[in-house]
Amino acid sequence: MPMTARARSVDGGPHHTIDVNGRHTIRTDTPERLGGTDSAPSPHELLPAMLASCVSTMICMYARVRDWPLSDVEVDAEYDAAAVPRHVQVTVNLPEGLTAGQVARLRRVAETCPVKRALETGFTFDEQIVLRPPAPATV
Repeated sequence: MPMTARARSVDGGPHHTIDVNGRHTIRTDTPERLGGTDSAPSPHELLPAMLASCVSTMICMYARVRDWPLSDVEVDAEYDAAAVPRHVQVTVNLPEGLTAGQVARLRRVAETCPVKRALETGFTFDEQIVLRPPAPATV
């Protein structure tokens, strides 16, 4: 099943609300130097955020099913948008007390993150511009 997102500008400015799969809403903005108010992440800042949260989620879900003591996981993703090819440094911070085997397995689990796999595989894009008629005036 495809995942969907619909971004709507707020008053035609750099603020947007994004409907995700018809179930969630997130916001984006731009820094003040680009005309925004920096009240939410900018769109390109969501890329490292989605990668870090995906890796962390995969690790936590895997450990939970196995009753491994994993109370504190932090995943840092540092995205270099200027590098060609683009580069992301991912650092997984696990609590002490795990065996070497558990750490090795969690490393492999982190590599299965669907976001990471999608970025590694690459994308193709189909894009279209559609002109909508204005909404009818309400009385």
